[in-house]
Amino acid sequence: MSRKDIGMIAEIMKNDFKGIFSNPIVTIVLIGIIILPSLYALLNIQACWDPYGNTDGVPFAIANLDEGASFDGAQINVGIELVKDLKNNDKFNWTFVTEEELRDGVYKGDYYAGMIIPKNLSKNVISISSDDPQQATLEYVVNVKSNPVATKLTDSAANGVYTALNAKIVEIINVEAYGKLGELQQGLASGASQLSSGGAQLQSGASQVSSGAGQVASGVGQVENGASQVQEGASQVQEGASQVQQGSSQVQQGAEELDAAIDSSLIPEGPVKEYVSSSSELAKGSGQVAEGSSQVADGASEVAGGAVDLAGGSVELAQGSLSLAAGAQLLGNAAAQALYTAAGSLGATANMLGELTGINETMLGDYIYSPVKLDRHEIFPVPDYGSNVAPFYLVLSMWVGALITCVMIEPKSSAGTKYSPFEMYAGKLLIYVILSILQASVTLIGAHLLGVYVDNIPLFAVSAILVSTVFMILIYSIISAIGTVGKGIAVVLLVLQISATGGIYPIEIMHQFFQTLYPFMPMTYAISLIREAQLGVVWANYIPSLIILLAIGIVTVIVAVIIKEKADKASKYFEEKLEESKLF
Repeated sequence: MSRKDIGMIAEIMKNDFKGIFSNPIVTIVLIGIIILPSLYALLNIQACWDPYGNTDGVPFAIANLDEGASFDGAQINVGIELVKDLKNNDKFNWTFVTEEELRDGVYKGDYYAGMIIPKNLSKNVISISSDDPQQATLEYVVNVKSNPVATKLTDSAANGVYTALNAKIVEIINVEAYGKLGELQQGLASGASQLSSGGAQLQSGASQVSSGAGQVASGVGQVENGASQVQEGASQVQEGASQVQQGSSQVQQGAEELDAAIDSSLIPEGPVKEYVSSSSELAKGSGQVAEGSSQVADGASEVAGGAVDLAGGSVELAQGSLSLAAGAQLLGNAAAQALYTAAGSLGATANMLGELTGINETMLGDYIYSPVKLDRHEIFPVPDYGSNVAPFYLVLSMWVGALITCVMIEPKSSAGTKYSPFEMYAGKLLIYVILSILQASVTLIGAHLLGVYVDNIPLFAVSAILVSTVFMILIYSIISAIGTVGKGIAVVLLVLQISATGGIYPIEIMHQFFQTLYPFMPMTYAISLIREAQLGVVWANYIPSLIILLAIGIVTVIVAVIIKEKADKASKYFEEKLEESKLF
């Protein structure tokens, strides 16, 4: 850049400042240009300051149809209790109406939403204590068309009512379950006592069985001794029976021989004949006696054998009785031990339940209603929602301010003047940079008066001025280089950056198109810079954003000068043709 260029640039700057202060209308317009961007930011921040804390004017209808129910001899009405709670709740404009008024009002938009408490609500709530519990149902009616934000707010209100109702239901369940635990504790304690008593009785029975087993063992020895004697006698009977049978056979044989040898008919009548006849008959009788003795001997032998079998069976029975007694003793001891163990377990459980039923009912209810507590730890806490969204609206206002400035004070073409494209570009740039600094300063003052939270005030002020300056250089350069087309590009970039920079919504939930644009948008890094400076700086985030913004400013100036040198005349011709149409 030569000395001539510097002189020309200084001349353009001097003329611009002379024009500003020599014409009051121009001064007023410039003041408006300086203030307008701050209003855009501050009004939006104020509107979003605490959207969920100013819902007391949002109409929400409630229709209570609950007829109540009887529980443990007392009349309860969950719907009435819920209505009482809502009347003391100022988060919404609760309006208590009939079911028909509610439905008609939500339909027409008089109420954003409404909730109908059914007539069987209490009945279904207390059914938890019956064998057929029924789920209680609330009807939530919402007019989605009325307002998108109002719908989200009333959804939150409906969840609040739902949560409050569940809290009451949990309270009822707690009382019922608490009573059941007490009954269970008493039952378990009684059962433990009975089991312990039964174990003692069973242990006593096992001891008696053990004593009987000793007597049986002694009897087994006696039975075995008697069996031996019976077997010895049976052997003697068997031997005597054999001898009788042998003698009978001899008597029978002698009788037959005597009868064959003597013919009683040849003996004369008298004493001798009578003797012979008697001897013959005696012989025959002796044979019959011998035959009978033989049968008796056989029977005695069978009796002796049976006695032996009986003696053997008695031994086996006695031995089996001894085994049975021993098994009964083992079973009795094992069963008694099992009962003692069960009694101990039930007793311990009863003690645990006894401790539980001694807990404060309020504490127990709180635990059952919320058994897990969420302990929230905030990193870089922000006191209000407005301050949280401020980085986005501040940066957006700076882009809008630069765009308005470049549209109201249109960058000039060097065509038809004594200035070169570079001299015209550089000479006009200063006034735009000064205006950007003034715009940022007014916005910073307004943010302070509004109460926007700032963690690092010096860094925040420097960062805001830097962002405003870079945006002004960027938009001025585009419009200066390619004229009216540049204005269109600046507007398109504005539209894209509202969704593609993650200022309000996480970029991860946006469409893939915006996720792709995200790293290429200047506002992405400007928002990061302002957010770090305002809400708590993390240098690992701040420094890369700072470097990229500075690079954008430097590269923009270089590219703009190159393009303006080559396209300045063509851009001037394009603008003249638009002016000829009387539309632009």
